[in-house]
Amino acid sequence: MNINTIIEKIEMGDQDAALMALQDFNREKGHCFTFNMQEQEKRERLGELVLSFLKRDLQPSCQLACLETVRILSRDNNSLGPFSTRDAVELLSQHAGLSRSEGAVPEVPDVDVAVEALKCLCNVVLNSEVAREAAARLFLVVGLAKRLKQCHGYEWSHEVRFFDLRLTFLLTALRMDVRAQLAHELRGVALLANVLDATLGLRWVDTYEVVRANTGDASQPAPLEREETERAVEILKILFSITSDTNRRKVDEEEAATYRHLVAILRHCLMSTADGEERTDELHRHTANLLGNLPLLCLDVLLLPRVQQGSIEYMGVNMDSVNVLLQFMERRLDRGDKLKETLLPSLNLLTESARVHRETRKFLRMKILPPLRDVKNRPEVGSALRNKLVRLMTHIDTDVKHCAAELLFVLCKESVSRFIKYTGYGNAAGLLAARGLMQGARDPGHYSEDEDSDTEEYREARPHINPVTGRVEDNQPNPMEGMTEEQKEFEAMKLINMFDKLSRDRVIQPMKLGPDGKMTSLDVTDLQRLAEQEPPQNASDSEEDAA
Repeated sequence: MNINTIIEKIEMGDQDAALMALQDFNREKGHCFTFNMQEQEKRERLGELVLSFLKRDLQPSCQLACLETVRILSRDNNSLGPFSTRDAVELLSQHAGLSRSEGAVPEVPDVDVAVEALKCLCNVVLNSEVAREAAARLFLVVGLAKRLKQCHGYEWSHEVRFFDLRLTFLLTALRMDVRAQLAHELRGVALLANVLDATLGLRWVDTYEVVRANTGDASQPAPLEREETERAVEILKILFSITSDTNRRKVDEEEAATYRHLVAILRHCLMSTADGEERTDELHRHTANLLGNLPLLCLDVLLLPRVQQGSIEYMGVNMDSVNVLLQFMERRLDRGDKLKETLLPSLNLLTESARVHRETRKFLRMKILPPLRDVKNRPEVGSALRNKLVRLMTHIDTDVKHCAAELLFVLCKESVSRFIKYTGYGNAAGLLAARGLMQGARDPGHYSEDEDSDTEEYREARPHINPVTGRVEDNQPNPMEGMTEEQKEFEAMKLINMFDKLSRDRVIQPMKLGPDGKMTSLDVTDLQRLAEQEPPQNASDSEEDAA
């Protein structure tokens, strides 16, 4: 049945004929996402007719067919016109049971119809700025929040709950005003924390400790079912949107209590598994992303649960959640793809947690920077976590290399000498130059005093370690040995000319260490002054000067 015939049957106004025509269209086009450009006007006409038909008192089967047609048409950007208006968004929200008006549809609509209407709203909100504006003006998020509060009831199916959450996420992710409305006017963090609590089926055994209702073991919660995981992930995504500015502002005591309550639930998410490694990884990823938004001082809740049999204990503290975050970060690191999107949130979270919580820092240091024994290989060579992070310090992406260096620097309590010891001066130079620390250490500030105990292997090898490469190297012969003073001067001038040409061609930018410890441009006069100085006596000195 072609689109002209479908339009004709709907224009006739007969409900049964329209139902059959729309069902034929839905079966034919249900797996298509685009249509021929020649059909654009006809598609828009069909969309207008279907919306007009939806305003009538229809049987649920006919409502469902109309909404399925709207969903199919709204997947194509060229067909969005009829569905992006305020009237269309309001009509769809009525069929989804979200309208604020009274008497338009039953308070609890047909579940299948509500699900289809929610899918339509998700499509138009995702693809149309005009529809998002209309949804904001209709206060659609208020209706969604009202229904989310019914999280402990059973009148709504998983599909309705899921698409309620999906629509809420789209609105908050794409509209800053809706995001602020949910976060502040509707107390979104507390609301969604309760929804997450209900979704996971939690039971509180202490102020900041939860277990699944169907198990009393907090350390080994039962795996989440697929539907629970899907809803939990959507809740985490919404919470991430509405807390995006939280760690950049001060929070009062009431807010802090809400966030600490949420962190306790998020800890359970970290300790939970889903039906499959991929879903578990997705759950942990969104949990780590959200934790990175929350106030750092509230993250101590991650360490509060009692140490139980099978728990990882360090300094009398339960480190299960920190260990999960560390393992998650390492898995992301090993995958090596899209590091900026996938690795940075967990790297930043571990860095800031280590900066604020002493127990977390010492545990991570034990895992990442154990006492140094391998002094024969460069710090970036090897399969240990330290080696992997040091390799990132020279990554092509500036944000990635900065975050990796920052974590190691914090684990070294921001001690320059210790940082160089574990990473080598060559790898450390980027962070030290950015912080103006090239000339040496500074007061470590708020970090506690503890000894950096060296291993016997390191103490024996320390006099022979090249600080630039961070390893023991064989003594190299002096390349200038046997040269006359004229030959040395000739080689020095040749090197200066090479540097000058590269600098003029903007291939390199020679730098020098300024009095403030930061790098500044090096000009030809500086190079000539260096040439007039005594040449280095051995290869290691030469390498250090070059660095």
